[in-house]
Amino acid sequence: MTGGEFVVVLVTTATADEAAHIAQTLVEERLAACVNVLGPIRSLFRWAGNIDDATEHLLLAKARLADFALVEQRVRALHSYEVPEVIALPIGAGSAPYLAWLADSTKRSG
Repeated sequence: MTGGEFVVVLVTTATADEAAHIAQTLVEERLAACVNVLGPIRSLFRWAGNIDDATEHLLLAKARLADFALVEQRVRALHSYEVPEVIALPIGAGSAPYLAWLADSTKRSG
C-alpha cells in the first residue's frame, strides 16, 4: 500500500453546521476515513465578477483516490454553494499503520 492511493480532499463550507454535516456523511458512508473541520477561516475569492471576503470552514477529508468522483458527487449533493470547492491533493507518502487504517476505514462492500 502506498500513499499514492490516497488523497486529501479540500472542501470549504459557509457554516460550521454544513461542514459538520458533510464531514459526518463522508465518514458514515466510508467515503472518507477522517475529516478534519477547521475554522472559521477567512477566504478571499473572485465570484460573479466581484472579489468576496467570506468566513468559511475548511474540511480536510482523507479518502481513496479511486473514490474521488463519489466524494465529489456526495459533497455537491449536500453543499449549499452553486460551485463548491472539491479538490484533491495527493498523499505522496504516509506511515504504513496510518495508510492501512485509512484503507480499512474506507473499505465498502459491493
